[in-house]
Amino acid sequence: MQKTDYLKLHISVLLSGFTGLFAKLITLNEVVIVWYRMFLAFIIFVVMLIFMRKNPKDDDAFKICGLGVLLAIHLMFFFGSIKYSNVSIGVVCYSLVGFFTVLFEPLICKTKFSFVELFYSLIAVFGICLIFNFDVSYRFGIILGVISAGLFALYTLFNKVIEVGKSSRSMLFYELLGGTVFMSLFMPVYAYFVKIPAFLPLGIEWFWIFILAFFCTVLLYLCHIGALKTISAFTVSLTGNLEPIYGILFAIIFLGEAQDLTPAFYIGMILIFLSVFLQSFSKNKKLPH
Repeated sequence: MQKTDYLKLHISVLLSGFTGLFAKLITLNEVVIVWYRMFLAFIIFVVMLIFMRKNPKDDDAFKICGLGVLLAIHLMFFFGSIKYSNVSIGVVCYSLVGFFTVLFEPLICKTKFSFVELFYSLIAVFGICLIFNFDVSYRFGIILGVISAGLFALYTLFNKVIEVGKSSRSMLFYELLGGTVFMSLFMPVYAYFVKIPAFLPLGIEWFWIFILAFFCTVLLYLCHIGALKTISAFTVSLTGNLEPIYGILFAIIFLGEAQDLTPAFYIGMILIFLSVFLQSFSKNKKLPH
């Protein structure tokens, strides 16, 4: 395995950790942020494909576009979770992806149900319940975060089923296309029922949105795919567990969120990370050595 591939993997995880910050740095509504993110990421990637002289084609283009829609819905709930709570709670709720994966994987991928992994996942659920009961003011944000985690688990599993033998460029192109079209159709409907204070970013927010679209979407995805070529899926998954830790550290450093976090949050966070560790350890034992 090449050191550069490990570097790509850690860059992708690091960029994921930064993503939550933009929900606070950008004052726009979460739905508007996701529309800008999907649209600009799509335009940027199309320009890259033109320069690379690549023409993405796939017989399952409609299905892959559907994945983009699912990704866009997940992102709206994820950014909404942070808007209605804080970055730390949003990324901790994201750690429940493992719990939902245990529930959905046997149905989608036709694998054997694991009661052991369900038990480990329930530790994370207990951690979320602790945070939910003690941080009353953040309950709505926590609910959105839990839904976001469930949606991302579905997105990951369907990706796993559809992407076999397909080009990474084609997958990314059609997912961004599907997400952009969906958000462009959904925005007017959402704006009709919900009052949106502003549609245009102000000043430096344009820069944050560009960073979010290019570095935390296109570059992140390309680094992640590049790493998968030589690094095992287990190692990628295990390294990905650093994302919530990075997200919390960045929130504390750049946003000063430490003063907003209660002892219940830290206890819940420890339980969630314990759950992630136990699941990773369990999967590692099953892998051939």
